[in-house]
Amino acid sequence: MIYWDHNAAAPVRPRVATLLARAYSEGGWGNASSVHRSGREARGRLDAARARVARVLGCEPKEVCFTGSGSEADALALKGTWLGRKEQRRRRVVTSTLEHPAVLAALKQLEALGAEVVRVRPGRDGRVPLEALLEALTPETLLCSLMWANNETGVVQPAAEVSRACRQRGILFHTDAVQAVGKLPTNLREVDADLLALSAHKFGGPAGAGVLVVRKGMEVQALTPGHQEAGLRGGTQNVPYAEALALALELAHEEQPAHAARVEALRDTFEREVRTLVPDVTVNGEGARVPNTSNLCFHGADGESLLIALDLEGICVSSGAACASGTLTPSHVLLAMGLTPAQAHGSLRFSLGPETTEADVARVVEALTTHVPRARALNGE
Repeated sequence: MIYWDHNAAAPVRPRVATLLARAYSEGGWGNASSVHRSGREARGRLDAARARVARVLGCEPKEVCFTGSGSEADALALKGTWLGRKEQRRRRVVTSTLEHPAVLAALKQLEALGAEVVRVRPGRDGRVPLEALLEALTPETLLCSLMWANNETGVVQPAAEVSRACRQRGILFHTDAVQAVGKLPTNLREVDADLLALSAHKFGGPAGAGVLVVRKGMEVQALTPGHQEAGLRGGTQNVPYAEALALALELAHEEQPAHAARVEALRDTFEREVRTLVPDVTVNGEGARVPNTSNLCFHGADGESLLIALDLEGICVSSGAACASGTLTPSHVLLAMGLTPAQAHGSLRFSLGPETTEADVARVVEALTTHVPRARALNGE
């Protein structure tokens, strides 16, 4: 099988799997809130994992809040900040139309609570114009939310520039960094965010573990009340998953430069060969991208038929965000970039990983040369 859907979920790293197996087979299942020996041991392990995450991200350990996912981290950042705000006149939230569904859904809920949400559209290249974002940052703005890199196209957004502008204006800044970790240098020195979300299963950790960095001095109201996680997220902490996330994050950080160079070369070879051998193919968001991601539009093809044909060949790719799979609704990201519904339906995302080889590239290209003409015939082209 060729697995090219790493933006949806990356395989668990062997060292992480070993850590988890040991954690569940050798005891140490105490509650980190308990005062007895087993509880204190769990608390020590949790604190150590928190410190390791903080070292990689460039923040203080007490600014690291463990969550159950990147989506939960995004929701806590946006809804928690709105509920915890002190300046009631600040009712504007600025974002883009490209954001992950977790962000878009949370902001829709805030609108029902009285928020004025301004959604800035990207250009055809998939990048949100910096000038348009800055223009939207009025004195009434409470928060700006802009993803670091897009999950569907891989296009890198101007998060660093916007974070600096928000800092100068006294506006809070949140970034969904889920797709940046392991692909770009990802820390708070690169993007000076007040709130930063990530998810373990995108960089070799287990699904069900995430982090929200909440910088010191932030007023964020818990969505699940409780004393855990400094009052930001109630519920017994999953210590093995926190440790697994910390290890996966350290490994992703260490390997990032070499991994990025290798996978980008493979991605570029893939795109070059596909466009040479298959007519009428364009790259959606062919600009500054994370190195592993290629979103291709096969004009005139039925994308779902093409995806199924590749799956039958043992090639796993995606027609968009994993959260939106199983729906015939065209990608909101591609539509926001100006593609027609037909073009969006004819697009597939290929997201490569550490195990991708040159032989994999050749096999996927060969499969596309066979199946794209068939997918176009099915679509009446």
